[in-house]
Amino acid sequence: MTDPAAHEPAWSPEGWLLGLGRSLLRWLQGWWQMLFIGAQLVVLAFSPSSWREHERGVVLRQVYEAAGPGLPGFTALMALFNVVVIRIVVVTALAYGLSQYAVDAVVRVLVLELVPLAAALFVAVEYTIPGGSDLYKLRRGGHFVRLREQGIDPLTSEVLPRVLAGMFAVVLLAAVSCAVSLVLVYLAVHGFTLAALARYNHAVGHIFNPVVTGIFCVKTVLFAGSVALLPVGNALRDLPRRTSRTSVELQGLVQMFVLMLLIEIASLVGNYY
Repeated sequence: MTDPAAHEPAWSPEGWLLGLGRSLLRWLQGWWQMLFIGAQLVVLAFSPSSWREHERGVVLRQVYEAAGPGLPGFTALMALFNVVVIRIVVVTALAYGLSQYAVDAVVRVLVLELVPLAAALFVAVEYTIPGGSDLYKLRRGGHFVRLREQGIDPLTSEVLPRVLAGMFAVVLLAAVSCAVSLVLVYLAVHGFTLAALARYNHAVGHIFNPVVTGIFCVKTVLFAGSVALLPVGNALRDLPRRTSRTSVELQGLVQMFVLMLLIEIASLVGNYY
């Protein structure tokens, strides 16, 4: 009998380094393709030809599909989550005699950090990741080729509306949830009275100084761009024959989480260092 181990290739440092180099090259190539597709979409977004009557209708329809059905449910879930977190923070602050810091802690934790992240993840799961899968199926089915034969750019008619809708949905959900969170924080700390409204406005305004507000807006937009672009960009990639669609979707999820983590770290450094 022959030893099965004799047929297995021997491990060598050169082969390991070669495999590592190929993996790194594929990783860099994937990010480069994302940047290239994003640059194309930015140019198309500012092109007048992308905003003719038919294109505007497609964008509005995608915006409704991205934000309309999920807005009530997400707002209700975030309100319930906010009530729980606010209660925990306020009771803890009162127990340690730090009630004067309760508003500051809740607003910074909920509004500045958790709400934009939750909105981005919700839109990714509910809209952009399924939308990326739909685009991949359309592309594999020859729909993009047929559009080009008719003189229609698939990036303008199919891709750009989904990306813009995903970004708008993240910004809209984050804005509505932030407003709800601020109202719930006031009610939890001061109750149903307007006597403390001026003091509360002063405290919130002190937190949202120009630097923090700018970082918050930039972070939200970058979150929106990440969850809107990466699933769609992976659907447009040319895949090796042996690469399964599931592995590419997982790669897109990893790219999205890594990019969002880097954005969050950068915002924390800008806000607190």
